[in-house]
Amino acid sequence: MPAYAIAHLQEAAPHPEIAEYIERITATFEPYGGRFLVHAAQHEVKEGSWPGHVVVISFPGITEARAWWDSPAYQEIAPLRSRHIAGDIVLVPGVPEDYDPAGTAKAMRESLPAE
Repeated sequence: MPAYAIAHLQEAAPHPEIAEYIERITATFEPYGGRFLVHAAQHEVKEGSWPGHVVVISFPGITEARAWWDSPAYQEIAPLRSRHIAGDIVLVPGVPEDYDPAGTAKAMRESLPAE
């Protein structure tokens, strides 16, 4: 089951360390089967507020996503970004191809108090 690293990064002034981070990041996730799904794209806000940028990296599974995040190669370059760009980053497992949200709705209904 695929997993994703999703970053919501705030606007930041250009900086040489950010450029270096961008130049080096791909080499840190490729050994774990990672690849960019979203990077440096303009997003369209349909509801609420979402300032900044969105980055999505796909991995074959959550184990690979965690291994990438914890890897010495990524941890070495992470400060190049974090010193200059605030943001939120999450690792999240995807759903199987045959996922049906009806099961989630059913479980939710079963947990509701009886009327």
